Amino acid sequence: MKPEKFGEAESGKAKRSTTIQSISIAARFLDILAKSEGAMTLGELARCAGTGTSTAHRYMQSLVLEGLAAQDRTTGRYDLGPSALHIGIGALRRIEPVEVAARLMKPLAARIAASCGVAIWTERGPTIVRWYRSSDFMVSTVSLGDVLPLDNTATGLVFQAYLPPERIEAARRMQPPSFRGTPPAPDVLERVRREGGAYLNEHLFSLLTGKAAPVFDAQNEIACVVTTVSLIETAQEQDHRAALFEAARQASREAGCA
Repeated sequence: MKPEKFGEAESGKAKRSTTIQSISIAARFLDILAKSEGAMTLGELARCAGTGTSTAHRYMQSLVLEGLAAQDRTTGRYDLGPSALHIGIGALRRIEPVEVAARLMKPLAARIAASCGVAIWTERGPTIVRWYRSSDFMVSTVSLGDVLPLDNTATGLVFQAYLPPERIEAARRMQPPSFRGTPPAPDVLERVRREGGAYLNEHLFSLLTGKAAPVFDAQNEIACVVTTVSLIETAQEQDHRAALFEAARQASREAGCA
C-alpha cells in the first residue's frame, strides 16, 4: 500500500474536522428552531447562530432537503420539519422519567447524609420504587415497595398538589383512617406548587425531616416524586432541600419537560 504523504494526512484530518464542524453547525440551527416560539426568518437564524446569511441559507436548504427543516413558500420563514419531529417523538418514547430520576437520586444519596428515593402513584397512593441509603445516614424509616401516607408525608402532599382530586380520593378510601391523616387545606397545596415541593419535620418520626419534589414528563404531567429522609439538623447544614429540588428539575428537563 502506498504510504500516505504528510500533506495528504493533513488534508484528511481537515476533511474529517470540517465534516464534524458541519454537523455541529447544522445541529445549532436545529436547536435554535427547537427553542424558538415559532418560524424564523433567515436573518434571525443567522444572527442567533452567529453566522452570515449565506452560510445560514446553505445549511437551512440542506436541512429542508432532508426534512429536518421546512420553509414556508409564502413568507420564506423556516421551522422544524417532519423528520425533526419524528426524531423528537422517538427520543421521548425512549425516556422513562422514573429511571431518569433514579439515576440522579443514587449519586445524591452518596453525596449527602440522607436516604433518597423515587415514588410513583398507584391506586393505593404514593409507592416507593427506588430507595438508596446513604453511608452517612443509617436510620431508615422507608423501604422499597412501601406505600406512603397521603397526608403525613411530603411525598403525599406533592402528589396531591398535582394529581386530579378524584384520583386522590380513590386512594384515600383505600388507606386506613389512621394512616391517612387530615387532608391538607387548599393553601397548603398551593404553596407546594408555588415552591416546587414540600417538606415535613418530625411529622412521623422525631428528629427526622422528609422532603419531596415533583418530576414532570414531556406532557408537563407529574410522572413521579423524588424524596429524601434525613436528620433535620443535617438537612439544614447540607441544604438537602436545594439539592433535592435541583435534582427534580434536572430529571424533568431530561424527561422532556419544557
